[in-house]
Amino acid sequence: MSILRTIAMFIYLFGYMILHYSILRRAERAAAAGDTATVEQIVNQHIPRWSRGILKVTGVSLSVEGLENIPKDRPCVFVANHRSYYDIPLLLAGLEKPHGILAKEELEKIPLLNRWMKLLGCVFVQRDDVRASVRALNDATAIVEGGRSFVIFPEGTRYKGEEGGAGEFKAGAFRIAVKTGAPVVPVAVTGARALFEANGNRCRPGSVRIKIMSPIQTAGMSKAEQKQLPDAVRQSILAALK
Repeated sequence: MSILRTIAMFIYLFGYMILHYSILRRAERAAAAGDTATVEQIVNQHIPRWSRGILKVTGVSLSVEGLENIPKDRPCVFVANHRSYYDIPLLLAGLEKPHGILAKEELEKIPLLNRWMKLLGCVFVQRDDVRASVRALNDATAIVEGGRSFVIFPEGTRYKGEEGGAGEFKAGAFRIAVKTGAPVVPVAVTGARALFEANGNRCRPGSVRIKIMSPIQTAGMSKAEQKQLPDAVRQSILAALK
């Protein structure tokens, strides 16, 4: 059954994008013309629908706590723990609307998916190239300065340890928030790894919880507070994973 679910997931994942190719092209034409309202309307409608479809096809139930903690009047930087490939569709479906993500460069090579991600405002990063990583962080900073929220996984890669743990939170990702003065919103994702990686990279049904915590204000932070920020956010997420 898990093999069938995995096949169904890939069919749905690309089938949706193929069936809605004309919508993608309309959004790309709008982006080229500077019509950001049309792009936003298409992205906000189709990306969460596509993400929820992935969860439905693979038998995943999602519960979300703390949506009221998301700032309503200004952009923020969502900081989440990273356990699974599922984390991206989970956050695209679970937050108040989809936001750009700091994603690994391999995703930029996937046809159709890469084009939707660019419309969303995702930034692709080469983790082994320091200069490219700095450019990616600067691009993400510009997006937040432009008034749009952004999602980062500060571990840089999926944490493969036991459920309830998290890897080191790298300081570089937090510069997006510090440079822009945007609040950091910690997000704890529980149960995602069991859906795929813990099952031999085959889809299985399960339940996932997303907990959105109160924003941490970065405007006016001292240098000492900025230095402590990555570990402080990590500790708050670890507490929420218990």
